[in-house]
Amino acid sequence: MNGAIQNRDAFLKNIAGRLGRKPVVSGVARPDYKHKPQYDVLPNANQEELLEVLRQQSLSVHVDFFETDAKTLPGKLNEVVELYGGGPVSLWNDRRFGEFGLTPLIEEGWPKLGIETHVWDPEIGEKNIALCEKANVGITFSDITLAESGTVVLFSSKERGRSVSLLPKTYIAIVPKSTIVPRMTQAALKIREKIKNGESVPSCINFITGPSNSADIEMNLIVGVHGPVKAAYIVVNDQ
Repeated sequence: MNGAIQNRDAFLKNIAGRLGRKPVVSGVARPDYKHKPQYDVLPNANQEELLEVLRQQSLSVHVDFFETDAKTLPGKLNEVVELYGGGPVSLWNDRRFGEFGLTPLIEEGWPKLGIETHVWDPEIGEKNIALCEKANVGITFSDITLAESGTVVLFSSKERGRSVSLLPKTYIAIVPKSTIVPRMTQAALKIREKIKNGESVPSCINFITGPSNSADIEMNLIVGVHGPVKAAYIVVNDQ
């Protein structure tokens, strides 16, 4: 881990004292539990089966669900943006938009249609947030997608502001089919593997399950209360 840790020894000593023992600073091993139910969810499901689980769960959490391939993705994305009322649109500064053939739509197609488009720009700082607040649609890619819960996992960075998925009125996640895994267990393993390999891990990882909602009052589900009021997943067959 990069950086210095301040006052660690005093902190650990204080906690150990509260527990009535001396601090344990070495020889700590991860427990090897006999029962590991987290690995028993959809253990042998193939990608098509995971896709079907994702579809059913997404619909149950009020997500508009679409499927396409890379060739027809630009048309499908434009269709969903129109379904949600058009622009302004905010997007991540993400190379995958180019890799999936969306650059002509973003740089030429939408401007010709009068759709205002904002791509996250680290150079303009908090102005990005103000533009996201005014946006009708926010669009990102999913880095990992959890079939069991219908969740997209987003790795933030200086080019990928979390405001894009949180502040616009509606939200669209482009889901490469290869990112679909059974559940949060596999997402945690992928993140842990990055850390073990010395890769940079985002300081903010968002797990988003459909549009904003709350069931705080007598367990009655209310959708669209403090963030995007609608959400869509567009699954792209990238295999």
